[in-house]
Amino acid sequence: MRARLWLVAALIAPTLHASELVYRPVNPSFGGNPLNSSHLLGTANAQNDYKDPASGSGSSGTSALDRLTSNLQSRLISQLLADIGKDGSQSGSLVTDDFAINVVDEDGTLVVSITDRVTNQTTMIEVNGLIAD
Repeated sequence: MRARLWLVAALIAPTLHASELVYRPVNPSFGGNPLNSSHLLGTANAQNDYKDPASGSGSSGTSALDRLTSNLQSRLISQLLADIGKDGSQSGSLVTDDFAINVVDEDGTLVVSITDRVTNQTTMIEVNGLIAD
């Protein structure tokens, strides 16, 4: 009975065809489809839990108040330099917590003296020909 059952099952069963397995790389670095690169990078980044200790907290390290102070100082310096030469004025100064700036006209040469109030280092910038006589 068993032999007959096996014989009927073998005759009824369809014939099977097999082909060889072909490897297709997925990663575009190894010959795979270049359209997979963004997906693979996103997957790798999602799995990456390593935090670089040198990067710190990921912020630039300056607070909003520091950035506001820096922008305000930059704006004041710009205004000081723009005002030089108006109304016959050839000099001006600006003093903040960090530095002191003096702008003076010495015989047609514009001299800008910048003093760091923390270290007391002074930088002199001399420019000829900017001030019309």
